Amino acid sequence: MQIELFKDLAIIILFAKLFGLLAKKLKAPQVVGEIVAGLIIGPSVLGLVEQTDFISQMAEIGVLLLMFSAGLETDLKDLIKTGPTALAIACAGVAVPLAGGWLLYSCFYGFSPAGSDEFYRALFTGVIMTATSVGITVQTLRELGKLKGKVGTLILSAAIIDDVIGIIVLTFVIGLKDASASPLTVVKNTVLFFVFAIGVGFVIYKMFKMIDKKYPHQRRIPILGLCLCFAMAFIAEEFFGIADITGAYVAGIILCNLHDSEYIAEKMDISSYMLFGPIFFASIGLKTEFSGFTADLVLFSVCFVIVALITKIIGCGLVSMIFGYRGKDSLKIGVGMMTRGEVALIVSQKGLAVGLLNPIYFTSVILLIICSSISTPIIMKLLYKGEPDETLPAAENKESAAV
Repeated sequence: MQIELFKDLAIIILFAKLFGLLAKKLKAPQVVGEIVAGLIIGPSVLGLVEQTDFISQMAEIGVLLLMFSAGLETDLKDLIKTGPTALAIACAGVAVPLAGGWLLYSCFYGFSPAGSDEFYRALFTGVIMTATSVGITVQTLRELGKLKGKVGTLILSAAIIDDVIGIIVLTFVIGLKDASASPLTVVKNTVLFFVFAIGVGFVIYKMFKMIDKKYPHQRRIPILGLCLCFAMAFIAEEFFGIADITGAYVAGIILCNLHDSEYIAEKMDISSYMLFGPIFFASIGLKTEFSGFTADLVLFSVCFVIVALITKIIGCGLVSMIFGYRGKDSLKIGVGMMTRGEVALIVSQKGLAVGLLNPIYFTSVILLIICSSISTPIIMKLLYKGEPDETLPAAENKESAAV
C-alpha cells in the first residue's frame, strides 16, 4: 500500500469540506465548493493531489452510494406516473445534443461525407453531449429539499433513462465504425436487464420485507442493502453492459417502499457525506488539466460547453412544456438535465479507445463537466428560491417562511 494515499485523502476531505462550507456561506450548494476544491488542489492550480486509480475507484463508490440513496428516496408511484413523460424528455435530451455536437464539430472542421472518419468523429462529439450526470443534480435537489418533489422525481427518472439511451447510441455509433460491435445486442441486453430487475427485484423486496419485519431498525438491514447496491451495479455492467450507476439506482428503487428505507438512506448518507461523496465531487476538479491548450482549441472548447448546455435545456425544457410543465418548472427540468460527469468521461474514454476522439479534446470534456457541475447547482438554487422545502411538513414550511 502506498502511504501517499493517506495524505491525499486528508487533503481532499479537508479542502472539500472547507470549500463546501464556504459555498454554503455564499448561499451556494456545497457540491459547488467540493468541485472547486478538487480544481484548486489538483494539477491545474496547487498540484497537491493527483488523480490516481485509487481516488478514481473511491469516487466511483461515491457516485454509486449517491445513486443508491437517490433510489431509496424515490417515490415509486411518482416514478411510474412520470414514466412516459420522463421517456419523452430523455429522448429529446439525447437527440438534440447529438445533433448539436455533430453540427458544432462540422462547422469547425468541415462537413464530411457519411462513412468517413471525420463524420464519425463529428457524430461522436454529439454522443459525448448526450450523457447526463444525475449525481450532482441529485445532491443539489437533496440539499434544497426537492428530491421527492414532482419535478425532482421527473428529472431523476429522465436522467436514468437518458443514460440508458445514451449508452445505446454510443454502441450504435461504435457499431457503425466497427463491424464487430452489435447495437442490437445492446438493445437486447438493456431490455433483459430491466426484465431481470423487475423479476429478481420483486423477490429481493419480499425477502427484505420479511427481514425488516423480524429485525426492524437494525444495522443488518443497511448492510444487506449496501450489498444489494454493489451487486446490482456489478450485474448491470458485467452481464448486461448497462452503466453501474443505473444498477445502483435500481437497487435503491427495489428497497424504496420498505418501512426502514429512510433508515437505510440515513446510514448510507454517513459514509457518503464523510468520505465517498467529497472524493467523488473533488475528483471532477482533479481531472482538469489546461496545459497544451491552443487558441483554436480554447474557442472550440468554449463553443462545445455552450452547445452542450443549451441543447439539453432546449431539448428537455421544450418537451416538458408539451407535457404541461410551464414557466420555471420546464426550465428546472432542462437545467437539471444539463450536468455531465462520470458517464461523459466513460463515453469519452470509449471514444479514445476506438479512435473516435482525439486526446487533445479530452480537456474540452473535462471543461464541460466542470462548468455544468458548477453552474447547474447555482442555477437550480436560484430557480427554487422562495419555494418551500417539500421534505418538511406543511406547518414547518410555514414557520420557515415566517422566519
